Amino acid sequence: MNNIIQSLLKEYVQIEVSGKKILKGTLIDVGKDIIVIFNGTDYMYIPINHIHSYCTLKKNELDTLAPIESSSIKTGGNSHELSLLVTLDQAKGKSTEIYLIDDQPLHGYITEIMGDYFEFYSPIYKTMYISTKHLKWLIPYPTNESPYGLNYPKPQLSVTEAAIIDTFKNKIEKFKDKIIVFNIGGSKSHIGTIKNVEDQVVELETARSVKEYINIDHIKTIHGV
Repeated sequence: MNNIIQSLLKEYVQIEVSGKKILKGTLIDVGKDIIVIFNGTDYMYIPINHIHSYCTLKKNELDTLAPIESSSIKTGGNSHELSLLVTLDQAKGKSTEIYLIDDQPLHGYITEIMGDYFEFYSPIYKTMYISTKHLKWLIPYPTNESPYGLNYPKPQLSVTEAAIIDTFKNKIEKFKDKIIVFNIGGSKSHIGTIKNVEDQVVELETARSVKEYINIDHIKTIHGV
């Protein structure tokens, strides 16, 4: 646990995360690779590797000093040190909002956690596979809320030994010769058929048979169509 960050507990902070995004809130908890702030409405779980800088701010009458209700994700304590992996595990099957790309939040449920990625069910995009290292922050919904106000059936949760050791690259390879979407579908997305995967490079064929070669390190999400 970082003692410098720990010293800011209960302080009102401003944080710059990857993508030049500015987040503000009261620092609630600090783990070995993740922090939690409360912004007056939501608990925000932010991986430390996406944090570029911190500073403390003076509070005003509009600032919330501390949350009134506890988070629906129970982490920390004697049995589980707060970490990104523990947070993802505690979030499984619960309504969740996650941020990966620009201003395109994803709403849905974490259903499985693998070696370096997790499976996410979105009512919009259906089953998606998301690289854990690209998760910028996670917001759990209040206990009785669900995405889009609809009562979706709870996803089936399962963890197998094969799933635990599986990698994001292996998952991409399983989509060979299938049409996929990388990176949700925004300005940085890629859509096409995976023709080959070698080392860190994916060969993708677009609709007009143009070949694109994509570095796996810059692939945040993948889902089939």
